[in-house]
Amino acid sequence: MSNRLFQGLVYQMKDAVNRTIGVIDDNGVVIACSELGLLGEVRDEAAAGVMVSEESFVFDGFTYVPFSPALSQRYATFVSGCDEDARRFASLVSVSLSGIKQYYDEKYDRANFIKNVILDNILPGDIYIKANEFHFNGDVNRVAMLIKCDASTDISPYDVIHNLFPDKQKDFVINVSDTDIALVKEVRPGVTGADIENLGASIVDTLGTEFYTHAAVGIGTVVSSVRDLSRSFKEAKVALEVGKVFDSDKSVITYEHLGIARLIYQLPTTLCEMFLNEVFHKGSIEALDQETLFTIQKFFENNLNVSETSRKLFVHRNTLVYRLEKIKKLTGLDLREFDHAIVFKVALMVKKYMDTAPQKY
Repeated sequence: MSNRLFQGLVYQMKDAVNRTIGVIDDNGVVIACSELGLLGEVRDEAAAGVMVSEESFVFDGFTYVPFSPALSQRYATFVSGCDEDARRFASLVSVSLSGIKQYYDEKYDRANFIKNVILDNILPGDIYIKANEFHFNGDVNRVAMLIKCDASTDISPYDVIHNLFPDKQKDFVINVSDTDIALVKEVRPGVTGADIENLGASIVDTLGTEFYTHAAVGIGTVVSSVRDLSRSFKEAKVALEVGKVFDSDKSVITYEHLGIARLIYQLPTTLCEMFLNEVFHKGSIEALDQETLFTIQKFFENNLNVSETSRKLFVHRNTLVYRLEKIKKLTGLDLREFDHAIVFKVALMVKKYMDTAPQKY
């Protein structure tokens, strides 16, 4: 990767310098050069100067200036000529290449560090040590988001999302799998939960409208410590999994808004079966037809208000009361009573979970 990085920069500089310029590594191999024919050439005697010299040196008609972007790495830039201009050009190129290499390595290592943190591939005690090594501010607010895309797509969702967040020092886009992409976003002061949800919606809209890729976004809670990013990422995963069961029509699901669905999702299915058997008479919930279930849904949406629900359903009030009495007769629960309504609502959610979730004991 260093070779490609150096080659790109050297090739851009050749017109400005108007001389042959290039880079050799500590083995004397030409790894980048404005003259492509010199790539791969080995300059053994120049390699010795790279390892021992801290100043510029001249060899075989070229001026060399060593540089070391990291303690374990040694390189030297070379410019054709043995005059003062050659030394100055080589020094300027060395400074430029050293700076861009340090920036690139720091960015790459930071992204890899964040990936290890959210995937629990690093010991908790090592997190702050590594954060200090990378000059990473570990105590600012951040949130983890998980973007799940369709498996079949002609574009790379990772590239799209990567381009949406240009500040690579604060925001990290990480490939988790072929379909899953993690985004660790710095949250500035004053940013609300609604703002973060809007950001998730904009990602979904961009992928959908411009690249015809369906996506869903799970959002974890905002955390103030880098050690807690793993928890935020796990919450984002849970948000997507729970949303798939209880809010399949939503494309952006926030962990903090899962409510009771989060609790139900964590229950073993055997316990859910016991709950349903205790709440309902055997077979009673299956006896409810689609019209009755739709009526129940609207009744809950209108806060158990009979008059408002009948108006929304375009039925007479007495018709709705008759339906509620029918439900009471079948299930033993009067939805006009708050406690009964809560039990029924939870039972419907448990039933939905049982119909879609794998067996958990």
